[in-house]
Amino acid sequence: MSDSNLLALQRRYIPSMDTSVTFLGFGALEIGRNWGMGTDTERPDADGAGEVLNTVLNAGINLIDTASAYHRSEERIGAYVSHRRGEYVLASKCGEHSSEPSTYYDFSYEAVSESIDRSLKLLKTDRIDLMQIHFGPDPEKVLNDGETVAAMKDAKAAGKIGALGASIDGALATRCILSGDFDVMQMAYNLADRGNAENIRLAKERGMGVLVRCGMGNGLFTPRVLTAMDGLHEVRRKQVREALALLGGENEAAVRLLMAINLRFLYENGGISSVIVGSKRPAHVTDNIALLQTTVDDAVYAAVCRCFGAEV
Repeated sequence: MSDSNLLALQRRYIPSMDTSVTFLGFGALEIGRNWGMGTDTERPDADGAGEVLNTVLNAGINLIDTASAYHRSEERIGAYVSHRRGEYVLASKCGEHSSEPSTYYDFSYEAVSESIDRSLKLLKTDRIDLMQIHFGPDPEKVLNDGETVAAMKDAKAAGKIGALGASIDGALATRCILSGDFDVMQMAYNLADRGNAENIRLAKERGMGVLVRCGMGNGLFTPRVLTAMDGLHEVRRKQVREALALLGGENEAAVRLLMAINLRFLYENGGISSVIVGSKRPAHVTDNIALLQTTVDDAVYAAVCRCFGAEV
């Protein structure tokens, strides 16, 4: 099957950025910072991260999303794929800063300006296409103070960044959408967590891009859920088990179908520009692309969606 027929690689236009991104984007968190569900949390070594990044581009994905808080992520993108800069839309974040093995927050004008300059240097580029606020424990204060947005606007005026974004959910996401300050919103959304449905609709109405994080439910819609089942909230565990029972039981084959159904649910939402999916291994990248081609009976699809309270 040609790339043009792969749903994951179909491009969606973002009017506010005048650019198009593949439906499946790459989240570079896991190649730079230890992260994940269960025991699989260790980041790859530098060469392993480079292999993942080049697999992403070779596969045809054209969006890479990173952050200054992702420890080695920006550095590794700069080291391994900056020579391919013309092949991808580059998104990063500011406000949460790396202090490995932890992070800290500083949303002052000076700190954000310095962070953007540092990101440019690590990424080995003279322009970051999208810079997003990486909000912390008091996002309302950050918006009220205005220093972060001011620093981002000045960086845009200087040609250092192309567009402004915010990574936030709920009522404050709505505020950001209506403010006119932002071009793109990054929000949590998946079959089990649909709280931002109205925000996605509103952003699309205003010509903004929507990047979905937590699209795989932080591991809920991956094979990791099989070993993490006992740690799930009781309601969520019941939903997952009911869904897997419809798909053949608690095994990897059933989980793959559940993953495909979740991706189909996201794909059918025309307000979503790209779903950011991370991976530590090259094989996972190509596997995620293939998952969207999985054929699932419409009645089964609808029944699984109902397990999570979603009507389709």
